[in-house]
Amino acid sequence: MGYDLVIKNGTVVDGSGAPRYRADVAVKDGRIAAIGRVTARGKQTLDAEGHVVTPGFVDGHTHMDAQVFWDPIGSCSCYHGVTTAVMGNCGFTLAPCKQADADYVFRNLERAEDISRESMLTGIDWSWETFPQFLDAVDAAPKGINYAGYIGHSALRTYVMGERAFSEAASDDDLKRMCATVKDAIGAGAIGFSTSRTHNHITADERPVASRIATWDEVRAIVNAMGETGAGIFEIAGETVGRDPERKRDYFDRLKNLAVESGVPMTFGMFSVRVAPDFWRPYFELADQTAQAGGRIAIQAHSRALNVLLSFEAHTPFDKWDVWRELRALPLETQKQRLRDPAFKQRLVDVASAPYTGPRIVGAEARPPEWEWVYPMASMAATDASMADLAKQRGVHPAELMIDLALEHDFKIFFRQPIANEDQGDVLEMMKHPRSVVTFSDSGAHVAQIMDSSLQTHLLSHWVREKRAFTLEDAVRLITFDTASLWGMHDRGLLRVGMAADFAVFDPDTIAPRLPEVVHDLPAGAKRLKQTADGMLATIVGGQIVLNNNEHTGALPGQLLRGPLAVG
Repeated sequence: MGYDLVIKNGTVVDGSGAPRYRADVAVKDGRIAAIGRVTARGKQTLDAEGHVVTPGFVDGHTHMDAQVFWDPIGSCSCYHGVTTAVMGNCGFTLAPCKQADADYVFRNLERAEDISRESMLTGIDWSWETFPQFLDAVDAAPKGINYAGYIGHSALRTYVMGERAFSEAASDDDLKRMCATVKDAIGAGAIGFSTSRTHNHITADERPVASRIATWDEVRAIVNAMGETGAGIFEIAGETVGRDPERKRDYFDRLKNLAVESGVPMTFGMFSVRVAPDFWRPYFELADQTAQAGGRIAIQAHSRALNVLLSFEAHTPFDKWDVWRELRALPLETQKQRLRDPAFKQRLVDVASAPYTGPRIVGAEARPPEWEWVYPMASMAATDASMADLAKQRGVHPAELMIDLALEHDFKIFFRQPIANEDQGDVLEMMKHPRSVVTFSDSGAHVAQIMDSSLQTHLLSHWVREKRAFTLEDAVRLITFDTASLWGMHDRGLLRVGMAADFAVFDPDTIAPRLPEVVHDLPAGAKRLKQTADGMLATIVGGQIVLNNNEHTGALPGQLLRGPLAVG
């Protein structure tokens, strides 16, 4: 039998958690055709000696809805072994929406997910109105990796209600139409329904995104309507309950009751925060209680701190402050010259030392630094010395140190500002919890401020190789079988004959994220952070090598993965 691809001499880590073993893997027609000793030749052969061969990684929390139309390979996820990305999280999708009403969905996405309006206007060739038509457009777009997508509540509301979606409760007729639209979307292959109720999600004009205006009865009705189809998963960016025990109890009861009555699996992300160190634990207890009651909640856990990356090439915390604002409008080379002027630098330091009086900080936006929690990042090597510590050693203000370090590195340095998951013990405990899934890269959003597309390679380098907190087999399962299973992708996430031929091939001794860089490759020249990885030999989708040593081969075998009710 002739094969399309044979991966020779690799060590198979199959995604199940079972021990690794040495084997060849053969592919025919996009499916795994043989695992073991393969003597037949393939049209293409990849020598994986010294590397492990795993299922392609599945990332369940991205915002690639716009990017899929201008970035055929799915970067930066593809550089870190991700072969399937679930988009449309938090209620933010580009459909359903008429092209004439695109401003509605842009309004929801622009501030809440920091996706450039100019990039969306320039990079999207709008060809849909309904969600099934949007799925068809994604299906037709050239893709290096696979995608699945939710129908988002904010887009759904504005499609049905127009401008009223940002200020009014839905009428009975509005709600009936929304429920019917979600059912149609699930029938066409939507992976589920997503919403946001968090105060972090606001529009560019400081109003709540459309989904936040909805009552809980509206959310409940839509999820129950989806449940009637027997398919779909519900993703929610949760309510902000603070430390009010009654408010938390009410919210938890609503989540549990909805999961049980609808029969729909529910998922949401969870981080720890140093100002409320035990905030996250009750959510995992809720997941256990919900399971006991007959429902299902899976909690999305990250593999490291949620870091805002500050840089003179991208964003500093002071870009909109007096004096800094004028500086940051100049070309970078001119900024370097001005920063070398001691008097001007002192003016900047004086301003940076003043109390913050600017607009509200939302989500992953750059914020006034707490210097004890800001760390220089000239390489991927971890440092425990904060900017406050280092500034004290030099006898300068931390803002002056930031300027000095930036000049010393010709602006090729980041300053890492963790805003959640500061306690790595909490991170490890969440990842090890049986009701968590390791995901939540937010790829496609916050592209100039955070870079979490590398959470999978961080897991494999930091937690497996350096900390030995997981075996390689267990860590691979977290980002393959576990994530694929939650989102109903039952032909992925394992290496078995007949399964989809999506693979990550990497060197376990060297795999690690590289230092990010600032690039200007978005439509309309907008900037973003780009990060590749060491140790990645190949990313393979549908049996075709999409990336070889992080270089695109030209292959675009990615598919739209439709839910189980889709026909054809």
